[in-house]
Amino acid sequence: MNIDDDLEKLLKNLPFFIYQHVHNHSNKEKLIEIVLDLGRRPEARFTTGPEYLSQKVISWQDIDYTTRRISKFSGENRAGIERTLHRISCIRNRQFLINGLTCRVGRAIFGTISIIRDLLESRKSILILGKPGVGKTTIIREIARILSDEMEKRVIIIDTSNEIAGDSDVPHNGIGRARRMQVAKTELQHKIMLEAIENHMPQVIVIDEIGTELEALAARTIAEKGVQLVGTTHGNCLENLIKNPSLSDLVGGIQYVTISDEEAKRRGTQKSILERKSYPAFQLAVEVNNVYSWTIHENVENSVDLILRDNFTILQTRSIKKNEKLSITYKKLQKDFLTKNSWFLNREMIAIHRNWFEMYKPKTLGSFKNTTLVIYPYSLSKNLIREILVKLGNKVVITRKIKQANLIIGLKKHLRQNFRLKNLAHQRKIPIYTINQRSIYQIMRLLQFFIS
Repeated sequence: MNIDDDLEKLLKNLPFFIYQHVHNHSNKEKLIEIVLDLGRRPEARFTTGPEYLSQKVISWQDIDYTTRRISKFSGENRAGIERTLHRISCIRNRQFLINGLTCRVGRAIFGTISIIRDLLESRKSILILGKPGVGKTTIIREIARILSDEMEKRVIIIDTSNEIAGDSDVPHNGIGRARRMQVAKTELQHKIMLEAIENHMPQVIVIDEIGTELEALAARTIAEKGVQLVGTTHGNCLENLIKNPSLSDLVGGIQYVTISDEEAKRRGTQKSILERKSYPAFQLAVEVNNVYSWTIHENVENSVDLILRDNFTILQTRSIKKNEKLSITYKKLQKDFLTKNSWFLNREMIAIHRNWFEMYKPKTLGSFKNTTLVIYPYSLSKNLIREILVKLGNKVVITRKIKQANLIIGLKKHLRQNFRLKNLAHQRKIPIYTINQRSIYQIMRLLQFFIS
């Protein structure tokens, strides 16, 4: 993963004695926030724990020095620094004077979504679930960049608190070519969501922290117009969302229905049961358990139905191991009346992620075990190639000359038509391996067989 934190731009707006201490700190890349409270010692909070920065206590002059150098505070008591993702929040006294500051470090992390890269290519609406601080905003910022830059879609971000693209009129480059619409007041977010559809013709809308019934209704309206949605909301799991009356509409909503005696007996339930009310606004749901482990619901409609019937087990868990290899685990459903559906669903998901490799399985793995892999990429984007190099480092070399390559990788539909390239590869005995989609997941799985 690549991290762009612009930490120096934040530190230069703080009193010099704080800047000097943090600038020289050996652990500054793990800094979360700096707290300045009147009459107290300045405190830095790292992922490893808090630490005082000085024996000197914060004075009115120190707070005034910082507030004069940043943008004006909004009605939510937040401010920012131009072209960065840093956020400064203030605490006021009863006379509305600022007597405390929380300077939160904003980081654009590139490569966070490699774990679900293949799901972006499905063109389905994706809902990211997770508790506060787990990294949902970082995830959708990266999704917006990939959809706009690599997949060349018209993406609009509804940036309510300016956390996705930063607190300035010029958005942070972490969102790529995506456009950003700011929201003057939080309660107007649902109106801006609909305005984006009516005025700017997006193919994808990205929304952070859907939290009210009106926003959930706006998301449903957008989905019904055929626009792809990428959104986040608070909640540890899909079950929590179903039980939230204001947000359950995102996954189809729930209602009580009365069934016949015969049906109740067959199901082994009461006559009044909970059922899904309509189609969900999001077809895919991702539960972010932590940075390295995510739970995937590839069919939200089925998942919600199973939860409401008290007959649900996790379908798919994805995790990144210490060696940065992706692991996908499937679990079967259990009740008899769902056996056929679960078998088909699991087979279908496994086909999406694994069958492509069986068709083009390498037959000469041993020849590359102890040599550097020199790849000639055909019809692959520069961003995709860059991401491969970031992940594999010196294990792989990319070349633009076929003579230097010992492996050719390209898109199947394009390679099939290039007879000249295939003849040249045949003459030089260079193996060709094809992929069905421009997916970093597929390429990484293929290359790992050569270098592991």
